[in-house]
Amino acid sequence: MPARRALPAVVRDTHRALVEAGNWSGGEVVRIGLGVSRPYLVTDPAHVQEVLQDRAATYPRGDDTALWRSVRKLVGDGILAEGEVWAASRRTLAPLFRPTRVEAMVDAMADSIGTAVDALDAVADAGTTVDIGHELSRIVCASIMRLFFADRIPVDDALRIMAAQETVVTAMAPRLLVPFLPWWFPVPGDRRFHAAVQAIDDILLPVLRAALRDPGAGDDVLSTLARARTADGRPLGEKQLRDDLVAMVGVSTETSYVALTWLWPVLAGQPEVADRLYDEIDRVVAGGPVRAEHLPDLVYTRSVLDELLRLYPAGWILPRRAAADDVLGGVRIPKGATVILSPYVTHRMPRWWGETAESFDPDRFAPGRAGADGRHRYAYYPFGAGMHRCLGEHLFTLEAVLIVATLLSRFRFTLADPRVPDPRVATSLRPARAVRLTVRRVSPSTRRPEPARGVR
Repeated sequence: MPARRALPAVVRDTHRALVEAGNWSGGEVVRIGLGVSRPYLVTDPAHVQEVLQDRAATYPRGDDTALWRSVRKLVGDGILAEGEVWAASRRTLAPLFRPTRVEAMVDAMADSIGTAVDALDAVADAGTTVDIGHELSRIVCASIMRLFFADRIPVDDALRIMAAQETVVTAMAPRLLVPFLPWWFPVPGDRRFHAAVQAIDDILLPVLRAALRDPGAGDDVLSTLARARTADGRPLGEKQLRDDLVAMVGVSTETSYVALTWLWPVLAGQPEVADRLYDEIDRVVAGGPVRAEHLPDLVYTRSVLDELLRLYPAGWILPRRAAADDVLGGVRIPKGATVILSPYVTHRMPRWWGETAESFDPDRFAPGRAGADGRHRYAYYPFGAGMHRCLGEHLFTLEAVLIVATLLSRFRFTLADPRVPDPRVATSLRPARAVRLTVRRVSPSTRRPEPARGVR
């Protein structure tokens, strides 16, 4: 394999340093020097398949990796655990996220999204600049919280949960950069992290306990889980219910609004993509409310979102810990070693995606293109892979199309700064600065207003 490579720029530009290491290695497994920590970087899709699927038992998440230590401090045991605890949660949660069940809720989700988007009318009239990340978090909140909790959590409390989640994932950054430090050693961000976890519990636990006392007959996730039984007929315990709900709400909201925040600066630099996207949405939705019947015809919209997740996957890094000695790609991996997989890195490597790997091209995902170039199926894994593949993948796909189609059927957006931001170090792939823009309403009689600077 290539010799070990030190990455002196990793603190300054972590994401770019890892991409450069992947390209330097030519896709081979390479050990990278991050100061005291010396993990193995895995970028070849065939090796990704071995770690996440074929030999997943050899490469568990590992409670002692920096990312999973932090995550477990938030979500405890459950769907993000390992072994039987994980399996029990997966058995309970998987039926709630089956495509047929999620698809039955599309119109209800669309209604919630449409109502949340209504608030942008006043923003458009005032001509004020807004943080689209904040607006997206509010829109996602309206959709996901209704799906998970029906009317059990007021909007203000739901927004406080999302604000606390934002604090959690950004406060983890120092731990990711110094993964060798034990939790008892304080680092910047720890106090904010623990306060945010407590804030989530202060809102969620009373609601959860009330649902356990009276589950009701609703089909929201909390009511359904409160009525669920374990394999031996017992109701789910409060801790398992809490841990699974926090994990699934966090993943469902985080992936959606963080990933979609990148869309606007991307479109600002890709006017031809923006034009095709607007043309499709104008033709299919025609200015009316988005409904389930529109989704099959929003083909290019789906391709845009697939390409967005290729370049900006929310779950950008997946550390694993070797549970036993192994050989991966001809490289000896000792027991206890940390292995890093990164969709962000693999998705940007010319070795797997050609010379235009870092260009935004939705036609890569056009119908009929899948597999036509012989690309390995694990060259693209924004939702993970194997037994830990994200349960909410189909939910994200439907929700993201609904949000984008609703927004772009009613508004046009002009960015204050059309440049694509650099990513910041956090547990999810977030822009280093806020994406701010102004909003213009589009009247039904003039679906295509004159283009303006930025997203048109």
